[in-house]
Amino acid sequence: MARNFGKGIAFGYFFGPKKPTIEDLPSVPGLRPRDAILVGRFGDLGLLNGEWKVIGRDAPWDRTAWPLPPFIRVDEGTNTAMMTTFDDNLKIISDEPCDPSLAAVFPEDGSMGYGFVEIRLTRLLSAVGAG
Repeated sequence: MARNFGKGIAFGYFFGPKKPTIEDLPSVPGLRPRDAILVGRFGDLGLLNGEWKVIGRDAPWDRTAWPLPPFIRVDEGTNTAMMTTFDDNLKIISDEPCDPSLAAVFPEDGSMGYGFVEIRLTRLLSAVGAG
């Protein structure tokens, strides 16, 4: 988790491949944002209710190494897109039209429920394992 806003929403980078045990996980300092298989804002209920465990920390934490990227939402009907930029407290800094092709570069503008994150990661990790 790269940001925790304390209001039900967090932001994080998720990594693969799937490992059989926690002991097999890479060290947190060895991870980099560019290697994430999923990036986005998500509900923090899984952390709050203990279903998601915090298994490591990157200390000392360098917030600038883990940026909050712009987010893209595309209207498929009109083939238009908006780029939303947030500050570190999830306040909108800007919301401007952009090229829809940026949806392939930046995360989707929306918040994922923690259950959705689990399903999405399961699918992504299955694809990573098969590759």
